[in-house]
Amino acid sequence: MREPSSSHQALIILISILMEPCQRGRVAASAGDHSRFSLVHREVGILVISGSKVRWARRKTAQEKGIGNMVGTGDIGIERHGHVVVAELRRPPHNFFDIRLLTELADQFDRLAADPSCRAVVLASQGKAFCAGAQLGEKKNSSAGDVYQQARRLFAFPKPVVVAVQGAAVGGGLGLAMVGDFRCVCPEARFSANFTALGFHPGFGLTETLPRVIGRQHASLMFLTSRRVKGEEAHAMGLADVLVQQPDLRGAALGLAGEIAAQAPLGVVETRATLRLGLEEAIDQALKRELEIQLRLRETQDFAEGVAAVGDRRVPEFRGQ
Repeated sequence: MREPSSSHQALIILISILMEPCQRGRVAASAGDHSRFSLVHREVGILVISGSKVRWARRKTAQEKGIGNMVGTGDIGIERHGHVVVAELRRPPHNFFDIRLLTELADQFDRLAADPSCRAVVLASQGKAFCAGAQLGEKKNSSAGDVYQQARRLFAFPKPVVVAVQGAAVGGGLGLAMVGDFRCVCPEARFSANFTALGFHPGFGLTETLPRVIGRQHASLMFLTSRRVKGEEAHAMGLADVLVQQPDLRGAALGLAGEIAAQAPLGVVETRATLRLGLEEAIDQALKRELEIQLRLRETQDFAEGVAAVGDRRVPEFRGQ
């Protein structure tokens, strides 16, 4: 077994020192040939020393592999995986939305709609909940009408959207989950159209989108009882398309989006448009009616009681007033 020459040892030590700030480096000798040495660095590359020859193999960057680090400013992160783009809500743990978050998300969707390299989107979120809806009791500088205008923009997105729901999708958060063509869930997912529990009326286009996906009977049950639907039940009733364990959720969503992105993009967009024919117009009409009734019910004692009961963590006492 031949030891490396002193010059090789010196070169290895020098490169190791230079790479030290990057961490995770290691030196390895090739099996059966101890005149050949490799300096391996997970992020940077591989330096191969064979006899008097030195060869450097640079690792591809994330962009060269088609995988980008999570970028974006504010509350929405953007990450590229080839032709699939992940749009991530970044308001953990509950990801409550307001006009600013929805506008930022709609702006990102508009950019992706104009980007030919994007063929499918995964909508996901950080934290425990997917989206727990709007922040109740918070003073807002915008009206519900402004919020629903951003909802219209999201529903107008022309490319397939896969939603990864890892936790609660409640109220308007359920409405946001329905922006997707498909939903991937885990057993920890929770869906709730809890509007009547607040003395309120459903919104975010849910009176149109939810019955389209799970049928009028299932939708009526969710609306009129405000009950929570767990991940397994959501999958059984057709509200979710893929059910996996929580650690596998993001990968499953990326896998489904990648399967879609592998198809001919023009054919996918046109087929999707045909299947959704009339949906935007129907959602627009639903949003108008939902907004009208919500504005009226917001002035009632029952709505004030519903919001107060949530804050106090107690059962509300509704009086029909």
